[in-house]
Amino acid sequence: MNTSLSRKHFLQGSAAAVAAALVNPRAAVANTAAASTGSPAMQLTQAWDKTFPKSAKVDHRKVTFKNRYGITLAADLYVPRNAGGRKLAALAVSGPFGAVKEQSSGLYAQTMAERGFVTVAVDPSFTGESGGEPRHVASPDINTEDVSAAVDFLGLQPFVDRERIGVIGICGWGGIALNAVAVDKRVKAVVASTMYDMSRVMSKGYNDSVTAEQRAQTLEQLSRQRWQDAEKGSPALGPVYNELKGGEPQFMVDYADYYKSRQRGFHPRAINSNSSWTLTTPLSFMNTPLMTHIAEISPRPILFIHGEKAHSRYFSETAYAAAAQPKELMIIKGASHVDLYDRMDKIPFDAIAAFFDKSLNRPA
Repeated sequence: MNTSLSRKHFLQGSAAAVAAALVNPRAAVANTAAASTGSPAMQLTQAWDKTFPKSAKVDHRKVTFKNRYGITLAADLYVPRNAGGRKLAALAVSGPFGAVKEQSSGLYAQTMAERGFVTVAVDPSFTGESGGEPRHVASPDINTEDVSAAVDFLGLQPFVDRERIGVIGICGWGGIALNAVAVDKRVKAVVASTMYDMSRVMSKGYNDSVTAEQRAQTLEQLSRQRWQDAEKGSPALGPVYNELKGGEPQFMVDYADYYKSRQRGFHPRAINSNSSWTLTTPLSFMNTPLMTHIAEISPRPILFIHGEKAHSRYFSETAYAAAAQPKELMIIKGASHVDLYDRMDKIPFDAIAAFFDKSLNRPA
């Protein structure tokens, strides 16, 4: 794949979607029809609205809680039905970047609840059913806080042992989860599955191919986009993600196969399914490296999981190299990046459960 990126390419979005859009040759245009800029009413239905079947082994309900910035987050809480009054180990789950809790993170959360963990799958600030305005904005700081806010919530539940809490981050939330766990010492272990380092891909492009001149040009144009947004009174969105025109690299075809398929991963609230991030979303990521303090997660363990054939595999490999022990890198034979979103025959749930059993000291 040609990884040379022009300024125009770089402006088009964000990664499962921004990053995919970095190589999309279409010009950035405002998308005002695909998404509202207003906050959701927070009137959450308890009806099942996921992209995966409901399990009979767990109890499910939607919950809300606030992060440190006062933004109300919406989440799905999954509790094993055989808990028996015991205090259980718990996991906070989020990702991919541009997805909602009804997609991959919910599948991970429900599956781990089937294995005896209390889990919560979270919509990040400004997306899905969570609050925050304007809509469809991401922030390395606020979204890192969202992970810790989920840990706050779990630790307040009477059926959770707050000394046995872990985190799972998927795709772009793999990098954000690592950033959160580095600073939040309450978290005892973390799994980063098919991870992206969003700050790295936004500032350097795929395989670090963006030159200093291209970066400066991008920042110049993004900075001027702020004036346009200020004049209009609302942020412009890029083109709708994952709409194939032909000739895209395979990983973009894979994204479309997940996010656009109503038999697989489409969800109307997902940015990656039918909308896009604001054009200026990359700004804060480009100047805030997420992996700066990854070594400070030690002595708490990290499990990196990535597909053998994933275009994004290098993110996990370099993060693994930068992390301190204890750490493990698991490469899934034959798997692509998107396979680890929902392919039950590819996602190593046995290994994830064993990792958390050990690191959270779960009784046999």
